[in-house]
Amino acid sequence: MGDEQGPGQGPSQDVSVFLDADVKDDVVVPFQAEKAGARGRLLRLGGVVDQILSAHDYPDGVANFLGEAIALAAMIGSLLKFDGKLILQTKTDGPISMLVVDFSTPSSLRAYASFDKAKVSDIEGEPFDLQTWLGQGVLALTIDQGPDTERYQGIVALNQNTLGEVAEAYFAQSEQIPSLVRLHVAKHFSSEQDDGTGWHWRAGGLMVQHLTAKGGLGGEQVELDENGLEDENWNRAKILGSSVEPHELLDPQLAPERLLFRLYHEEGVRVFEPLNLDANCSCSQERVRAMLAKFSPSDREDMIDQGGKISVTCEFCTKRYEFDLKDFV
Repeated sequence: MGDEQGPGQGPSQDVSVFLDADVKDDVVVPFQAEKAGARGRLLRLGGVVDQILSAHDYPDGVANFLGEAIALAAMIGSLLKFDGKLILQTKTDGPISMLVVDFSTPSSLRAYASFDKAKVSDIEGEPFDLQTWLGQGVLALTIDQGPDTERYQGIVALNQNTLGEVAEAYFAQSEQIPSLVRLHVAKHFSSEQDDGTGWHWRAGGLMVQHLTAKGGLGGEQVELDENGLEDENWNRAKILGSSVEPHELLDPQLAPERLLFRLYHEEGVRVFEPLNLDANCSCSQERVRAMLAKFSPSDREDMIDQGGKISVTCEFCTKRYEFDLKDFV
């Protein structure tokens, strides 16, 4: 997936240095728990996830799972060490038939969901269980390094209880990396961001991964002793990570660095330079026009609406583009 030092990572510092740091949203904070032999990503999303989800006015259940997918894609995408794109996509037979998230390096996110309105309406109020809302299907992670390169794709079945557990299965199956993934999404009331309701989406995530004896962040060696303490250390790192509460992942008053200290202060936790995230769709008038230009003139004539225009709405950001036939002469 990429080495441990990704974009935005400089030299590490002891997390205690940052305990009085300002609280920040829309960041991924890379970290390493030295004694436990584990690396990870702590993610906090505020305005970015709210902008993406609010643009579509999804039902809460759809927004919840798309928010989790956005959080997961951001943490995995932040591992990429090259210019390119990570595409996370689910395809299922359930009420939510598709989730799509694009992470473009170094920091841009966009996403959308496809769902059956009638089926979603029937299960509104039900717990956010993966099988109930998404059903049977697969999650695919695709890495695209651009033109003239071969895409890499990994696929895993959506046969777990949560999207985080699906991600753990993916890492175990595709990369043989023991992992812990926690994701949480919820609405938060803030009078400072009052849009008429005061409620805004937030998302948080924690990804912890086992460092093998081949080396860790910066090439440090993780040694095995005669009792196999590497495995024991990983179990401790996993237990500590599992103790994180959903409200801690979302709390706008709790700095990510302070949360990492709370979880791993006895493990010599060190943090790297945070990566700031943004919501940025790559659609444009010219790109949409180039797409329509690939159709035949007769096909474009069939696309004309009652207003005499060819109208296209971006699935990701909902921006609407309009064209005249003369635009393709």
